[in-house]
Amino acid sequence: MGRPVDLNTLVAALETPAPPSSDYDLVPGIVLPEGRKLRRAAVLIGVLDNQVILTKRASTLKHHPGQIAFPGGKLEGDETMVQAALREAQEEVGLDPASVSVLAELPPHETVTSYTVTPILARIERDFVPVPEPGEVEECFRVPLPFLMDRSNYIVEGRLWRGQRREFFTVPYGPYYIWGATARMLKSLADRVA
Repeated sequence: MGRPVDLNTLVAALETPAPPSSDYDLVPGIVLPEGRKLRRAAVLIGVLDNQVILTKRASTLKHHPGQIAFPGGKLEGDETMVQAALREAQEEVGLDPASVSVLAELPPHETVTSYTVTPILARIERDFVPVPEPGEVEECFRVPLPFLMDRSNYIVEGRLWRGQRREFFTVPYGPYYIWGATARMLKSLADRVA
């Protein structure tokens, strides 16, 4: 399952600077247009007992149905990234913000759906029973942090998207196919740990 990695190791690795990431990182020669409009969003990379909390989005959603994601979403009003991530985690899985200790705001990730997503790394101080938001979250589950920080678990796959082959990271775990932006943000953390 990879070398021993705990939350303290991960936090120490954050002293190594990292660039922003993007869904386009594995698309050679892509030139993104200047002045593109990106909507702001935040996600919570919540770690509880050396496990990362993830969700499976409801299959009935219009955007990204059935995909694996961190709790999170777009900012509302004048919210900070941290406030948005905590609000969304509470709405999506019933995580009490009072039980969360924010550790770091990580470099943003640009998605193909025109979002700039800021991951918020946090320690969840006490166990909780997830309450998935009906219609939005189908399931909440946990993946061991050492598994996600082991770069050998990441696979590059690809598919056609808008007429062009696009490659992306995946990190399959049991029945869960973790890919796209979620896998890329996790891979960025794994690279820093390495």
